[in-house]
Amino acid sequence: MQLKLPVLFINFKTYAEATGQKAIELAKSAESVSKETGASIALVVQAVDLKEVSQAVSLPVFAQHIDPVVFGSSTGHILPEAVKEAGAIGTVLNHAENKRDNEFLQKAIVRAKEVGLGVMVCAESIERAKEIASFPDKPNLIAIEPPELIGGDISVSTANPDLISNGVKVVKNTSAKIEVITGAGVKGGADVAKALKLGTKGVFVASGIVKSDNKEEAIKGLVGGFKK
Repeated sequence: MQLKLPVLFINFKTYAEATGQKAIELAKSAESVSKETGASIALVVQAVDLKEVSQAVSLPVFAQHIDPVVFGSSTGHILPEAVKEAGAIGTVLNHAENKRDNEFLQKAIVRAKEVGLGVMVCAESIERAKEIASFPDKPNLIAIEPPELIGGDISVSTANPDLISNGVKVVKNTSAKIEVITGAGVKGGADVAKALKLGTKGVFVASGIVKSDNKEEAIKGLVGGFKK
């Protein structure tokens, strides 16, 4: 997986402000900031918008989810090969809004790797992060996100810095190759800078950007934390 670290992941979720044509507009704003600042930014996009967003910008694009299915009879599932062909370089799994058990995650990681997709798996706790880091087939990244802070105004790096620093230690002690990302309530550059000082290699942000009146300025403010 070609991804420069540290990185800002922008989760488009299913917000009206990041769907269809607006998804392309947001992607272009992120690309503009990336070109201006040199910051690494990755876009986490709905499956139906993957192809158009991937074609509109040069930034790395991740699917919000895949299913561990193969070509054939899997109506309604998200096929890893289709995600790859649409232009994605990776996928997110196990977001707090789409939780899955460990059996599902292990199968999905295997399928992602079979088609050449990178994988970021979300974990709601240090204990879950350790379980995921212990899988035989490991993700590239683990995003530690306490669900109670997602979409809120208090960053995890402020509300629970020990969760980040201890989470990094646990993941690294389990598998040195996995990098840790953090998210939940991250709103500005100071939150990002603190998260990096605690040992993470990037942040996972949604509403702080997507719901902003000036999305480009919000992105600039966040990536400014990479240099603090």
